[in-house]
Amino acid sequence: MIARKIIRLTGISFNDSVEDSYCEHDVEKEIHPPKRLHIRGRSASRYETEFLEVEQIGSGEFGSVFKCINRLDGCIYAIKKSRKPLKGTSDERTALNEVYAHAVLGHHKHVVRYYSAWAENDHMLIQNEYCNGGSLAQAIEEKSKQRIRFSESDVKQILLHIALGLRYIHSLNLAHMDIKPGNIFITRKVKLNNGSPNSDDGFVEDEFGDEGVTYKIGDLGHVTSLANPEVEEGDCRYIPTELLQDNYSWLPKADIFALGLTIYEVCGGGPLPKNGEEWHAIREGKLCYLSYYSKDLNELIKQMIHPDPEMRPSSAALVQNETLVPYACKTKEQLNKELNAEKFKNQLLSRELERASESLKKKSKDGRVCRLVGGKVNRSNSVTIF
Repeated sequence: MIARKIIRLTGISFNDSVEDSYCEHDVEKEIHPPKRLHIRGRSASRYETEFLEVEQIGSGEFGSVFKCINRLDGCIYAIKKSRKPLKGTSDERTALNEVYAHAVLGHHKHVVRYYSAWAENDHMLIQNEYCNGGSLAQAIEEKSKQRIRFSESDVKQILLHIALGLRYIHSLNLAHMDIKPGNIFITRKVKLNNGSPNSDDGFVEDEFGDEGVTYKIGDLGHVTSLANPEVEEGDCRYIPTELLQDNYSWLPKADIFALGLTIYEVCGGGPLPKNGEEWHAIREGKLCYLSYYSKDLNELIKQMIHPDPEMRPSSAALVQNETLVPYACKTKEQLNKELNAEKFKNQLLSRELERASESLKKKSKDGRVCRLVGGKVNRSNSVTIF
């Protein structure tokens, strides 16, 4: 059904060429020559016709990603173009898998939004949301060059946003299977000319608030179903031991393991090894203590990469973790009590402010402001003359 939807959206079959598919259609339906000639005459590239390419913003094994402006709506999009012909290759399956995953997932604030996909000359093109802040990998590299660190509040925000995205993916019985800094993207709110932020992104602000920066999960080429997993291993730096042993019983916890190491890199623990003793030590739960961050955050990261996948927190547990969301574990009664206490404090402060304002407004009979201190003492009339 999904494949039929993709073919209907793109108008192109991946098993037959455009010309052949229309020729077969002509024989069956006996379409008149003028209509057939008109369809065959559409040889212009959709990419070149509909989009203005601005610049290349990324590249990978699949191909390159370009920042493009849609000529019709004027909006900016990120368009991923395959590096080599896809038909009959593993890259074709990866590309189609990404399209299918987007079709199943729909829209979520912490997952990069998908718009369209089509094929040109056996190459796949995928039109996605443009994230103006680049990738988390680029942000880590920039911090490293400047020799500065992410603040702990920033680290917690990154972890919370990606955990929210993973909770949504896992709730649909899917696993991402390729979480890493290069697949996490950043969107920053842009202020309009009137000074107000442009937040019309089609999403309602969630209960955790928004500080102008949103982190989103992208690159869904490795997404797999939990019911019928077809696991294609991602980056070896983020793979837990159980996947190497072909144990696919804990795929959501494999995402948590990868997220833990991603946050470890954000905190300055990278670059991560691809093999060797350090690689094995990490999979035994051994990480260097991050002295610039709190003990609670260190313990949470270590728990996320626990050798036993059952001991790792789920994505649902992470978004309720007290280290990330201090009020998450409080009851409704506790929160109401704290809210009422704060309201009472604000009322007292408001009354004091009103009293101070009224005192300043009092004037004496001669029109001068009444002094609050020393009001009955004569003023000094001494004058120094030079």
